[in-house]
Amino acid sequence: MAIDISGIASTGRPGFVGHHAEWSDVQSAEAERLLARPLDFDFVRVGFTDPHGLPRTKTLTPQAFRGTLLNGLDMSPGPLVFDSGHALPNDIFAVGAGLDVQELTGAGDFIVIPDPMTLRVEEADGLRTAVVLGDEYTRIGEPHPLSSRGVLKRLLKRAEAEGLFPVVGLELEWYLLRLADPLDRGGVGGFGIQGRAPAVETVNGGYQFNSDLLLADLLPLLAPLGRQLADDLRLPLRTMEHESGPGQIEFTFDPLSALEAADGVVLARSLLKQACLRKGHLASFMAVPGFAGADPSGWHLHQSLTDTAGNNVFVSDSPRQVLSDLGLAYVTGLVEHGAETAALAVPTVNGYRRLDPVNSLSPDRLVWSHENRGAMVRVLGGPQDAGSHVENRIGEPAANPYLYIASQIAAGLAGIGRGGIAAPAEHPHAGTAAAVPADLGEALAAMRESTLVSEVLGEPFTKNLLALKTSEWERYRKWVEEAPDRDVAGVSRWENDEYLMAF
Repeated sequence: MAIDISGIASTGRPGFVGHHAEWSDVQSAEAERLLARPLDFDFVRVGFTDPHGLPRTKTLTPQAFRGTLLNGLDMSPGPLVFDSGHALPNDIFAVGAGLDVQELTGAGDFIVIPDPMTLRVEEADGLRTAVVLGDEYTRIGEPHPLSSRGVLKRLLKRAEAEGLFPVVGLELEWYLLRLADPLDRGGVGGFGIQGRAPAVETVNGGYQFNSDLLLADLLPLLAPLGRQLADDLRLPLRTMEHESGPGQIEFTFDPLSALEAADGVVLARSLLKQACLRKGHLASFMAVPGFAGADPSGWHLHQSLTDTAGNNVFVSDSPRQVLSDLGLAYVTGLVEHGAETAALAVPTVNGYRRLDPVNSLSPDRLVWSHENRGAMVRVLGGPQDAGSHVENRIGEPAANPYLYIASQIAAGLAGIGRGGIAAPAEHPHAGTAAAVPADLGEALAAMRESTLVSEVLGEPFTKNLLALKTSEWERYRKWVEEAPDRDVAGVSRWENDEYLMAF
């Protein structure tokens, strides 16, 4: 006898989305539209972002994707609990995996609910592939406590309750490198055992900042990338610029809402890396790649707040203040919580090389200043200037965008809550001011003591992230003890193998 199994869910759990998704009317309408029309793409990559900010996906047929819009998608929790080198510092077979998350015991699945508003379609090599980001839920339908996107969404709800809406401008630096062997993807690694980074070559000599010649020479590669970001990903690309380093590129974008900005960084980094590989190149968001002449790359995060009417609440009405009292209190929060949130803005071992005082355009002190690129927080604008906003210059381009942006909003809101205003720095590198953490170890120590970070992330996420980043830091320290002289142009081979390809 034939058995009808058509009602059995092929993804997730039957009706999971309808029971548990926290969708707006707009999201629900978009899901219904996708379910009702023929899907004009060949495959769909659906997934989430791990604690390191890297997308983790499964590739589905269009028909299976329809199922995820109703039932969600089963995913393994592995990416949530591996460190950056695929080491597993948590005992996932202990009760709650040592993180008080019962569903992690035994590495059981969780459910991803795709956000239909994030669907973008990329076309390459004759394939039309959609990509969709989602939100992680436990099997019983609760938002997953280890979800990076969930951290930011919770914080945005809190800001909205106060009548404040964060606006974010992206200024992202990265390296365009040529693969010495176009087919080289690096050596084989293991669980906590690094594979070799692919051999790369620089595309030019660099050190002609904003050079028209250097950018024009790379435009045959960059122009299609820019079109894909603008057309396929629908990101508001504003400029493409050549920075100082050889093949060091900066992309800037028009302001976005905080969640749109974070989603956009995940999608943009992924697209750039994939598209460059197809052309025999490597896009790397590692702050200081290991080759001679590498200038540090940063991620400068521009930010402001609007009220419910869309007015910029940072604008000063006083000729004696560059920002409003609320704006200056926000800046003060960024400065006062700069050390404890540093591990969220600069989460890799390599990123702290950029914060070395030798790099005068990178911050080394927890200070703010008006229109000074040496300060951690640079205030732009002035009295009656509707474009007034702040730029935090501490971040590295490999940062998890959800956690980096969340750390800024949380610190700024804490400053507003207290209401004090810190004085601007007369010199951004003055030794009298408190220093930014010198390395990942110091940053993790500050994070460990932070009430603000534990409140923002939640206790399970905080414990997990500390375990993952401590594992990363300890693996690096062990490598240094065993092979202190093995480096590439002042950057350890460990860093190059750990970050160059993955990030």
